[in-house]
Amino acid sequence: MSRISIANAKAQGVGEVEITGFVQNIRLMKGLAFLDLRDLSGNMQLVIEESRDASIYELAQTINLESIVSVTGELKEKPAKKNDPNPVKDYELSVSSLNIISLAEANLPIPVLTKIDNEANLENRLDWRWLDLRRDEHRLIFQVWTKLEEGFRAQLLSENFTQIYTPCLMSTASETGSEVFEVKYFDTKAYLSQSPQFYKQMAIASGFEKVFMTGPVFRAEASFTSRHVTEFTGWDFEFAYIKSHHDIMDLEERALISAFKKVSELNIDLDIPTAPFPRLSLQEVKEKLQAIGVTSEKDDDLSPEEEREICRLIKEEQGHDFVFVTDYPITTRPFYHMRHENDNNLTKSFDLLYRGVEITTGAQREHRLDVLEKQAVEKGMNLDELKDYLNFFRYGCSPHGGVGIGPARIIMKILNIDNVKEVCFLPRDVKRLRP
Repeated sequence: MSRISIANAKAQGVGEVEITGFVQNIRLMKGLAFLDLRDLSGNMQLVIEESRDASIYELAQTINLESIVSVTGELKEKPAKKNDPNPVKDYELSVSSLNIISLAEANLPIPVLTKIDNEANLENRLDWRWLDLRRDEHRLIFQVWTKLEEGFRAQLLSENFTQIYTPCLMSTASETGSEVFEVKYFDTKAYLSQSPQFYKQMAIASGFEKVFMTGPVFRAEASFTSRHVTEFTGWDFEFAYIKSHHDIMDLEERALISAFKKVSELNIDLDIPTAPFPRLSLQEVKEKLQAIGVTSEKDDDLSPEEEREICRLIKEEQGHDFVFVTDYPITTRPFYHMRHENDNNLTKSFDLLYRGVEITTGAQREHRLDVLEKQAVEKGMNLDELKDYLNFFRYGCSPHGGVGIGPARIIMKILNIDNVKEVCFLPRDVKRLRP
């Protein structure tokens, strides 16, 4: 007999089956043992009778919680609970054979089933992450990841994008040169990539026109907030022949709507966004916040409080969970962002906020070599160290732009989770490099 899932066993409803999974609950009585078995598809109660086979009954008493067992037996309809006004047909298994595949140790270091205080026990749970992930609600996180990326990828593929795979080791730091991890690389040094930005632009210079990627991003930020980690998964796309940064925002809207539609297949509480998303310049955001008494820490960027408040206002006024904030000053943007023709102090850039947190940074890129070099010098960049990057633009490069997206923050907000570490499979932060 071959193993089938618990869900398929319940769908079968009658007959003999073999199922395998984790033992999540044990109730021992005189002459009877009840075990709750769990696999990825669901749970089933096992019934073991001493009168039927004393050796199986004795073996059942040696099992610890979270052990993996394989059982065969006869499916039977489970008796309905007394006084249940809406009984649902369910099945249990009368066990005829029991095999302990992996016996767990007796004392679990963290609870797998009982209610937990997420924040109070988070660090301990992360130490035992593989046990923590056995909880249904934690597995759901990665089902959302899968569906979200499926929808994101589907939209870009439908628009003829090509996926590329860029290196994480770089000879020079990307972005501004700060907040990078330096690593020994044979007889020289290298840096872990803060972004695939330079390589996406190389693909545009190669004539690919439309590219996207998913992969790790590293930020050496000594941040201890609930929305920062030092390594995260980033989603990026870049495409050519754009007319402005609004073309990029249009595409991101389509990709996110497609992604959210896929997530909705999981039957979770989710508002699928509609296009167009609200768009406000940074100056307009500052004015709206000032009008309600929200003060600014600095004029050229938004604080976490400002991000939360503008999202709250937009939700009240327009019923939308997303808002693009555009036209950031050059002081807070990297040298390769294109600047406005009518105001050289503003960039053709944007952030996308979702339910109070920034999830995207994007911009039209500067593709004219002379302008790019001038802006790099203004930012204090070393042109010799940027030689390979600048060479991308020496032999023709189309107008282009793109985004870097932090999907972990999206998922954190979709599922109303307080800390981004919860939605990372194995989070890395300032103090955590294990397991």
